[in-house]
Amino acid sequence: MNIFPIRTEDDYDAALTRIDVLMNAEPATPEGDELDILVTLVEAYEAKHYPIPTCDPVEAIKFRMEQMGLEPKDLTPIIGSRSKVSEVLNHKRQLSIAMIRNLHTQLHVPYESLMGA
Repeated sequence: MNIFPIRTEDDYDAALTRIDVLMNAEPATPEGDELDILVTLVEAYEAKHYPIPTCDPVEAIKFRMEQMGLEPKDLTPIIGSRSKVSEVLNHKRQLSIAMIRNLHTQLHVPYESLMGA
């Protein structure tokens, strides 16, 4: 087993190719250990070079509204007044903890999406 840090795209491609070969390796075998190490290295490389952008909370709300066929007026019981709903949907007001809880509980929008995590 010759494993090296992934520093370039060529190293990354080679690691992915080797992972494909090892994909069905049994755990607790030399091949299984090599697979575990390579996957860890690839995950680290991808986190650094291909980060996944965080979700915009307002876009998450709008997406859920579209899925459920809701209009801004339908958010009034969840967010507050019509003006608050408008301000939130136009990025002029941040979500409060109470709004986040209500949106999660009533519309099932994930907390991670509402907090932009």
